Amino acid sequence: MAIAKAERLMNLALCLLGTGRPLTKRELRTSIEAYIEAGTEDAFNRMFERDKDDLRELGMVIDTVESLDGEIGYLARRDRNRLPPLTLDAEEAAALGLAAKVWQQARLAGAASGALQKLRAAGMPLAGAEQETFSALEPRIPAGEAAFEPLMIACRDRRPVTFDYRKSNAAHAEQRQVEPWALECWRGHWYLAGYDRERRAERVFRLSRISGRVRSRSGAFTAEVPGVVAVRESVAEWAGESATGAARIRLRAGAGYPLRARATWTREGENGWDELEIPHGHGLGAWLVEFGPDVIVLEPAELRADVVDRLRAVAKG
Repeated sequence: MAIAKAERLMNLALCLLGTGRPLTKRELRTSIEAYIEAGTEDAFNRMFERDKDDLRELGMVIDTVESLDGEIGYLARRDRNRLPPLTLDAEEAAALGLAAKVWQQARLAGAASGALQKLRAAGMPLAGAEQETFSALEPRIPAGEAAFEPLMIACRDRRPVTFDYRKSNAAHAEQRQVEPWALECWRGHWYLAGYDRERRAERVFRLSRISGRVRSRSGAFTAEVPGVVAVRESVAEWAGESATGAARIRLRAGAGYPLRARATWTREGENGWDELEIPHGHGLGAWLVEFGPDVIVLEPAELRADVVDRLRAVAKG
């Protein structure tokens, strides 16, 4: 039924756009198959009026013209139903191109690529097109997590969700009930910011730690959505980016390059271990645990204890 109606609306729109003069209802009925098959004149009239209203609601401008003999005709003038020329500067074009690449591993990859091709065909400038053949670097935003697409749709539609989530210091996942606000990519990982109903507070979730399906729930949000959702700032704080001190660690040679990139100083040690000093802030322990046996915390003592406790919890299963 939905396909049949869409086809009928398309045929009506093409008729109204393709004519050089107003068409009467009688002429439209004999031109569109669905109208020809209408059982009675009343059924056709109801169908036509609904279709005409639907097209206008979709943004189509349909003129009603009365002829000299009083007959009513309908016409959609091309000049009134044409979008203005699309103009994008190089930065806007680059942003659209990068956004389309987000979908390269999602179900909308074909639609995104098709939309990008249409924009390019319409004259959208290609940022750095002259250098593309010789460039060794290309911006990429992976979206391979299975939870990405359902969470993106939930954020768009403002629908609560439930999913199983495993914290960095836990061996098993727990079900979370979340009102999703926004998604953002930070350092190669996608994060969701939202309101955790059980904890009654804002929380940030790393998509790679979501297991199983993301299930949509009925009902409205119970918490107000902030005007600005600072996902990256929240993640940075939980990851220890907002440093309040320094930590000294021992790192296995050839491992832990993200830690080395943040080090304020590095000293080559003995027996295949290096010593580093890195900024220490909230959440650093959870990050260090991810490096497993390649990291040994020397100080401060509370950070060392935090990492040991997290490792023990994982080992217990």
